[in-house]
Amino acid sequence: MDRLATFKDLESISEGKDGELIDGELFVSPRPAPRHAYATQVLLNELFGPFDQGKGGPGGWVILFEPELHLGKDALIPNIAGWRRERLPRLPEEAAFTLAPDWICEVVSPSTSRLDLVKKLPRYALNGVQHAWIVHPIGTTLQVYWRSEALWRLVTSYGGDDKVRAEPFDAIEFDLGALWDLGASPETHTS
Repeated sequence: MDRLATFKDLESISEGKDGELIDGELFVSPRPAPRHAYATQVLLNELFGPFDQGKGGPGGWVILFEPELHLGKDALIPNIAGWRRERLPRLPEEAAFTLAPDWICEVVSPSTSRLDLVKKLPRYALNGVQHAWIVHPIGTTLQVYWRSEALWRLVTSYGGDDKVRAEPFDAIEFDLGALWDLGASPETHTS
């Protein structure tokens, strides 16, 4: 019988790659491609000021880029995650978070879509994450999910340059096109 991977196995991952444990299995992914990294950065910028810092929005959140989550025996790294401040009033001293976020965002690519959608998304639901966004930079879409019991329910989908106002960040609207359009000016994408 094969040995189950453990947190110790994460230490052997070579630099420039991300390692995740899901149900005792080790998954190693390459660092993101430029289109993936760009969409992640723009979305993080859209949400961080209004929700983490309270600039132009309600605040009340802790929003982080690629936090390492240790949820039970799983080690997961969403592209972006958010905790309501009342649940996470201060950052932990340890490198990994053991408190499940309230929201995660996975920015999928051809090399990560199976891992993100088939393996990780169900683990987030089982661990109590309430909201999930799936961003597809190549397909220029955003899918918004809400957890009902241990299952995800698709709330809505956006595409192209739609204006987005989506749970749990529906207090602001942003232009989805900013995630894919390198030449666009940021002033034209924030409402």
